[in-house]
Amino acid sequence: MTTWEYSTIPLIVHSTKQILDQWGADGWELVQVVPGPGGNGLVAYLKRPSGER
Repeated sequence: MTTWEYSTIPLIVHSTKQILDQWGADGWELVQVVPGPGGNGLVAYLKRPSGER
């Protein structure tokens, strides 16, 4: 059975692609993007199989 590790990251609107590309290159898969606390900005939820560093 696969075990996962998770991360949440704030997204800067003018750099969203660069931020996600970098995390993707490190093996992270985007799960969801939601509004940040208080509706400010965006937060990305990512996952990757444990041990893929």
